[in-house]
Parts: sequence; C-alpha cells; structure tokens
Amino acid sequence: MAIFKGSGVALVTPMNADGSVNYEELKALTQWHIDEGTDAIIACGTTGETSTLVDAEHLKVIETVVKQVDGRIPVIAGTGSNDTQHGIYLSVEAEKLGADALLIVTPYYNKATKNSLVKHYEAICSKVNLPVILYSVASRTGLNLTPDLVKELMKIPNVKGIKEASGDISQIVAIACLVNDDFALYSGNDDQVLPLLSVGGSGVISTIGNIAPKQTSQMVHHFLNGQFEEAKKIQLAQYPLIEAIFSEVNPVPIKKAVGLLKGIETHYRLPLGQPEEETVELLKETMTNYGLI
Repeated sequence: MAIFKGSGVALVTPMNADGSVNYEELKALTQWHIDEGTDAIIACGTTGETSTLVDAEHLKVIETVVKQVDGRIPVIAGTGSNDTQHGIYLSVEAEKLGADALLIVTPYYNKATKNSLVKHYEAICSKVNLPVILYSVASRTGLNLTPDLVKELMKIPNVKGIKEASGDISQIVAIACLVNDDFALYSGNDDQVLPLLSVGGSGVISTIGNIAPKQTSQMVHHFLNGQFEEAKKIQLAQYPLIEAIFSEVNPVPIKKAVGLLKGIETHYRLPLGQPEEETVELLKETMTNYGLI
C-alpha cells in the first residue's frame, strides 16, 4: 500500500530574524496544512532548507511536526545524507521520534557508483523498520536513479516508493512499469503531476502545496477518482504560479510566498537569501491571479 495518496507537502522551515528555527510558526503551519486537507507532511526535505540545519535542529523540526500532527496524517522525515553513517543516525533518530516514513535523497556531490549506491541504501534501510521513499533529483545531487537502479533498490524490503524529480517523462514511464501495490510513485515536480498519475502514480510531494494545499490535494484526488477534467483545470491553473515559485532556486521563492500568504516575516540562512524584488513582484501577481492574496 502507498504510504499516502494525494498531496504530501515538502514543508518550509520558518526561521527568526536571528536565524534560529521558529518552532511556534512551524506548529502553526503544520496545523494549517492538516486543516486544509494536506495528505502527508514531509519535514526536513530540500524545501525545508535541511542542508543548513544542524542535527539537533533537524531532529527537533521532525519532532515538532510529529507532535503537532499527532497521528492524523503521515509524517515523512527527510533523512538523506552524502555520508552513509550520518544518514543512518538521522534515520534511526527520526524513527524514535515517531516519523511514519523516511525520504532519503541520493548521496549528493559524492556521485556514488551503482554498487556503492545500493550498499548505501541497504545500510540505512537495515537500521530502521520504517518504509523508505527514494528521492531522485539529479539537478540537485548530480546522481540520477535510473529505472535499472530503481529496480535493484526495490529489492530492499522497506523501500516502498520514489519521489521522481528528474523531469524526464520517459524515465518516469519506465519506472512506472515497475510500480506495484508495494511500491508507490510520487511526482517531485508540481508541473508534471497529472502525467505521472496517468501512468499509475499515487500523488505528489509538492512545493506549491505550501501555499495551495487544498487545491493540490483536490487535484490528485479528482484524478484518482476519475474526475479528469476537474484535475486538469487545477493543474493548468497552477502552472503560472509554479513558474513563479521556481523562478529562483527552491526554496527561496516558495518561502517568500508562504510569508506573503500568511503575513509573516521571511528569513533564510546563507547561502540562501532574500529573493530579488522582481521575483517578489511576480509572486504577488501570480498569487493574486490565483486568488491566494
């Protein structure tokens, strides 16, 4: 069975002006997503600026989300690393904190060989009992999970899905040929959700869901329920907004968009910083046209 069906939101991590994590705002955002119908929350994904968090913060973010959710929807913890032992540590601790599943990105920068990549995932998965979602995003990591690699990694008992963010529809279709009741395919790109669903996908791990959670969840469920025209209308209506939130490197624009939507100050950690003024104006325009502000 899929860990979730619908829209899982890769949650932004709110921060204070001094750079510390704003845990109270994190709780409020988590509750808002539950109220809006988000189907799962991903804590400490790429959109959560995870690479700038020290381990204590990383784990406290996961713990805060788990406690706020309180079992109402699945919480998926991002625990990938380019250091296998570090990935093991984060994964084991996330399981102790009550996460329902793990999202494990391919080891970035190292660009492991096929054999060592398999061993990397085997090593992490052997230390936890939670289901694991592979995360393939070569544009960020330099390492692509090809269909052949996915087929090999599926042999690991607790590997139960993949977030596919290659942007390559042909590769997505090839991976979709491997999908069964024990392995779920999730879109990692907001502009390709319906194409992926059409070949057997279970949903999306979404960035735009940070500001349009209800609509994004409805889009997936409309499609899964056979309401294809309704789903298509949402997908196409979101396209200008998707273009805007990826007009600079993620998560810079989406975090600013959350701030515009919720009326909160937006802070980042270097090397990420405030978006360009033209990006802010584009966000305001597209969010207004979409009816968010």
